[in-house]
This record gives sequence, structure tokens and C-alpha cells, in this order.
Amino acid sequence: MSAETDTSTSTDLRSLAEAPGYRAGRTLPLRVEAMRQLRRRRTLLMGGVLAALPFVLIVAFAIGGTPGGEGGGGGGSRINLMDVATESAANFAATCLFVSAGFLLVVPVALFCGDTVASEASWSSLRYLLAAPVPRARLLWSKLVVALGFSLAAMVLLPLVALAAGAVAYGWGPLRLPTGGALATADTVPRLALVVAFVFVSQLVTAGLAFWLSTRTDAPLGAVGGAVGLTIVGNVLDAVTALGSWREFLPAHWQFAWADALQPELEWGGMVKGAAVSVTYALILFALAFRGFSRKDIVS
Repeated sequence: MSAETDTSTSTDLRSLAEAPGYRAGRTLPLRVEAMRQLRRRRTLLMGGVLAALPFVLIVAFAIGGTPGGEGGGGGGSRINLMDVATESAANFAATCLFVSAGFLLVVPVALFCGDTVASEASWSSLRYLLAAPVPRARLLWSKLVVALGFSLAAMVLLPLVALAAGAVAYGWGPLRLPTGGALATADTVPRLALVVAFVFVSQLVTAGLAFWLSTRTDAPLGAVGGAVGLTIVGNVLDAVTALGSWREFLPAHWQFAWADALQPELEWGGMVKGAAVSVTYALILFALAFRGFSRKDIVS
């Protein structure tokens, strides 16, 4: 009886795959998934938080006076952009990236990538999506591309709003360096674009962690929180100087390598190493997510 059932099921699946008009690649289009995610409250809330940050800093600078001195920077960083935050719109945008790259920009990446599959499971709609029928690989691919797209959009939104707000508050001009000198006005936007690109690549590890956890649990908060928590652990380990050169294998060790893009002479060494480490970890985590999900018994 079992053999007859298996044969019948295989026949049904084969006839379904051969049904006229059915194309696996056309199921769950990216635009449909993108619109679903865009309408969600958490997407709008995260966009509002990132757009509000530059205005919060402008108010803080207005109340507290010119930044710099003993309040700046962070002991281990090679540059202290807070000292020159109000010199121009470019300086202000770079400062917004500086204060947010370590943690704030981790949150939208973990949220968009960690919530995407787990939320479907928590709503008990995941099995219905697969019964549409949407192939499992297609489902993950659509959700991953959209999640990464929203993550990139979040990272672009912050400096764009900062540039606009900074131009009004501090004027447009060259990006002045805290070590002396300045980047030409024509070079500031390309350099800031390079910074955003590197920050995005460096956050692929968080994206991979969140996405993998999202395929392993039905609790979106667990996937998001787990990715953020592990990212924090990486930052803590990077602060342990006793690890020596082993820290170079931690993605957190290179998270501020983009500072080399804001020097008179562009340095690629740190950014290339950081990007290589991040992409390697991310590819492994994405592969684990696809492999595990393809074999998972979907009951949600």
C-alpha cells in the first residue's frame, strides 16, 4: 500500500511540474515579496528610526556645542570623526555612519534577514507557500534577495538623509579629516558610497547568521536576537587583545576598515581583507540555510 501511495504521489508531482504554464522560476516574484515586506510595520519603523538619527545628532550638537575633545571617538579607532562632525555635510554623513556602523546598522540587517522565513512559520503560512507550489530553493532565494535589498536600502537611507540634513545645517563642502587635510568636494560622495558598500559587505555575516537561524526556528525574535547577540559576541572577542592575530579571522575586527576610504590616499588592504572574511562566513551560512531548509520537515 505504501509503495502504491508513493507511486501515486510521484505521478501527481510529475504531472504538476509538467502542467502547462507552470514555471518554478516565476513563483513568488521578487516584486511581490518586496511589496509584502515593505508594507510591514517593522519595515516602516526601522526606516523611521534610521531617518531620524541625523536629526537627533543635529539637535545634540546644537545643545552640547561643537563636538570633539574628550568626548570623541573610541579608544581603538584610527580616526575620530566626531571631532569634525559639523565641518560639512560630508563630515556629518561620515559621522552618522561612524556612530551607527558598530551596532545600529546591525539591527536592520538582522531584522530583515532573520524575520523573513521565521515569520512565515510563526504565522503558519510557510507550508501554504510551499504548497502553492513554490520550490523551497525559490522561496529562500526570493526572501534572501529581498531581505538583502532592504538591508542595503537601510544603509543607503542613513547617509542620504544625513547629507541632506547636514547640507542645511552645516553647508556643503569638502570632507575634512581629523588628522588634517581634506578630501576634495568632488571625491566625497564616491568615497562615502565606497564606505556604504563596505559596511554592507561587512554585515553579510550578520545577514547569514540571521537567515540561517530563520530557517531553523519558528520564532522570529529568536532568529533576530540570536544574530544580534552573536554579532555582539564577535565584537567582545575582538576586544580581547590576548587573542593576537586570531582576531583577524573575526569579521568584527575589520568593521571599521572603511576608515581607510576617508584618507587622502585610498587604502584597500584592510577593506579587502575584511570583505574576504565576511563573504567567506556569509557564503557558508547561506549554504547551511539552503541545505538545512531543503531537508526540513515543514509543519508550520
